[in-house]
Amino acid sequence: MGFKLTYATMFDPPPEMHAHFDSALNEVSVSLGARHAMFVAGADRPGQALEARTSPIDRRLLLGHFPLAGEPDANAAMEAAAAAFDSWRRTPAVERIALLRRVSALIEARVCHIAAALVLEVGKNRLEALGEVQETADFFALYADDYEAQGHFDHRLPDDPLTGWASHNRSVMKPYGPWVVITPFNFPFALAGGPVAAALVTGNTVVLKGSRETPWAGRLLADCLRDAGVPEGVFNYLSGEGASAGEALIGHPGLGGVTFTGSYDAGMYIWRRLAAGAFPRPCIAEMGGKNACIVTARADLDRAAAGIVRSAFGMSGQKCSALSRLYIEADVADALLERLIAATAALRVGDPRARETWMGPVTTEAAYARYPEVIDTLRRKGGRIIAGGEVLDSLEAPPGLFVAPTIAEAPADHSLFRQELFLPVLMMARVASRGEAMVLCNDSPVGLTAGVYGDDEDVAYFNDHIEAGVTYANRPQGATTGAWPGYQPFGGWKGSSSTGKAIASFYYLAQYQREQSQTVVE
Repeated sequence: MGFKLTYATMFDPPPEMHAHFDSALNEVSVSLGARHAMFVAGADRPGQALEARTSPIDRRLLLGHFPLAGEPDANAAMEAAAAAFDSWRRTPAVERIALLRRVSALIEARVCHIAAALVLEVGKNRLEALGEVQETADFFALYADDYEAQGHFDHRLPDDPLTGWASHNRSVMKPYGPWVVITPFNFPFALAGGPVAAALVTGNTVVLKGSRETPWAGRLLADCLRDAGVPEGVFNYLSGEGASAGEALIGHPGLGGVTFTGSYDAGMYIWRRLAAGAFPRPCIAEMGGKNACIVTARADLDRAAAGIVRSAFGMSGQKCSALSRLYIEADVADALLERLIAATAALRVGDPRARETWMGPVTTEAAYARYPEVIDTLRRKGGRIIAGGEVLDSLEAPPGLFVAPTIAEAPADHSLFRQELFLPVLMMARVASRGEAMVLCNDSPVGLTAGVYGDDEDVAYFNDHIEAGVTYANRPQGATTGAWPGYQPFGGWKGSSSTGKAIASFYYLAQYQREQSQTVVE
């Protein structure tokens, strides 16, 4: 189509993309209600129990019956990964790279069908779903390219300066072993596929545990890896609760390392578990954010309004990078709010299967129940609702988990400025200067993404002082959102990350390996 889909370009795709998606959605919809299995040791595994999962678009719409993994399933998956590890790590790097490229090609060939399933399972709109699937294909391709470009992390070093001896040195990076990937519900395909690709190309075997809320996405990824020819036991897939399967995985004696994406509390729990054993094991934890944006008196307010609304309300605010805190210089606050109110009112909220829908439902029943509690807290503690603030139970769409995109003004010390909500709720406060705004931005235990709208001097000041791993300046495509593999590395500071290294960065693959210095004297 001559069109490169990314989160920055998704706002104006060609018509044929919609036609392909509509066809795929029809095909996927007629197959709903099936029984699904996990994938362990190269074969389907039914699990100890099945759970019926319905769509957040319409709670009457049965997606299928999905297995819940328990401790026996976790142990079987880890044993399969351990049994396959020695053969996989000895597989020539060029063959592992070729496998990743086959997976990338398969995902891209299935992009519309997998995206249709994500729309139904997660409730994101079609362009967000298409973007997530294409991003996953790009992860597999990028990590294959990166591992190749880095010479498979095998580097010859200078010989020792010895007389009469030849003392040869090299640095070699080697995999850890069975690697566990634990993923959240909001990006169940990309946040599984990215770390799976990184672990596999570096020679680790993998056990993926998907979210109980979105088990279908992980199974579709498993199908791609199976069909690409992944050897038996090299990749294994489980779905279920963290309290059962997750605990068994992170406590398994054969564990090599963990990549986790989710809440700060859960991430820190896993990190402490892995650090407290007989020896520390690597934990790559991405633990969310409370992302802030500054709008100065010199900002282009139309550009700012576009980026703020897209970032705060894209995917119903259920992104770890979603804009949550907005600090506006007082001189332009009313003018910007006028634009934000109009832009928010223009958003089409409803069934995300429809092409014209911009914002679908929240994904989980827990989020749907939390939304009115948040609105009540806002009002009781000195905040005021500027736009939204309602549960949308009277939509023409079928009964689903729909809430209104909400803008609220509150004192800068309001408790909701510090709480990650994972809802379409934007908190804003007026400030006297960009310096005051910066103090408020950085007064947070987490630091994932951040944005600014202002002139060149404002941008330079922002990038010099902000405590966040990903920054955006004057970006109408998203004030704090929109990283794409190969374009923007994605990782946090402070409590947002256990490593300070970003996804899809120059430094990411090294985390899945440990270094060995080799000296051979002739």
